[in-house]
Amino acid sequence: MKLTVLGCGRWGTFLATYHCAKNQVLLWGRPGSKSLARLRDTRANEYQTLPDALLLGDDLAQALAFGQAIVISISAQHLRELAAQIQQYDVAGKTFILCMKGIEVDTGKRLTQVFRETVTQPVGLAVWVGPGHVQDFTAGVPNCMVVDSDDAATTDFVVDQLGSELIRLYKGRDLLGTEVGAAAKNVVGIAAGMLDGAGYTSLKGALMARGAREIARLIRAMGGNELSAYGLCHLGDYQATLFSPHSHNRQFGESFIKGEPFDRLAEGASTVKALVRLGTEYGVELPICETVNDLLYNGLTAQQALPRLFRRTVKGEFDY
Repeated sequence: MKLTVLGCGRWGTFLATYHCAKNQVLLWGRPGSKSLARLRDTRANEYQTLPDALLLGDDLAQALAFGQAIVISISAQHLRELAAQIQQYDVAGKTFILCMKGIEVDTGKRLTQVFRETVTQPVGLAVWVGPGHVQDFTAGVPNCMVVDSDDAATTDFVVDQLGSELIRLYKGRDLLGTEVGAAAKNVVGIAAGMLDGAGYTSLKGALMARGAREIARLIRAMGGNELSAYGLCHLGDYQATLFSPHSHNRQFGESFIKGEPFDRLAEGASTVKALVRLGTEYGVELPICETVNDLLYNGLTAQQALPRLFRRTVKGEFDY
């Protein structure tokens, strides 16, 4: 199969490299991309060396024409812009796979909603989310991830074509819950990093329990299956996001509390704004999301805000 990967960051480059073993793959980066320039010059990044067979390019028309399946791995907040460019080309009949996690800040919409609004041609569309870091996969450490779509045949196609022993793909059956859960775990990851930075690491177990419960309530209110919050898209991704030294979101949260600079992409910093918006829209209390948002954007200090994560009205653990 011919596969195109749009986005040459660490995850997109890994997917392109990994799938090159069994497929013809073209990896696309934006014209002028520093990451793409480095890959062209050295055929490597800090995580891996590119196989000789992997094609590189910055021509979007060529990239879209090349692949039967097209993986998108870019910052979530830039998806609408890229989708508008994709709409200018004939992509009917192709399958797009969003290997990214987030909710659009300006609208509160899930990424598949953003894509469908912008690309109106008949295409397959799936999301691929869940635990796993490039550093672990390149070291041969396996993990499980989940693929979901509003079309079961599309889910089956992606799992059948791209699953492997290293990355075991499960079939999701709740697209809304899968997307919201995957986006929200990055916010919980930032909260975990904040606890680390404040010396409250022992509270991360409680954060995991309450974070999954919080997001389950939101998914249910939005019309999804609350059990998705306890699956691979959210709770199953906690180790990789709340504890791993490779997690950008956890690192961002810790650096924020310590007042240290952090220059990597942490999707949760944008997503938290959208989640607070959705909580208001659907009438769901989101104390963890609201606390992270207040710390990042409303000027609260760690001493003021972090105790709010757990200082709640006494109630049953599973009361709504």
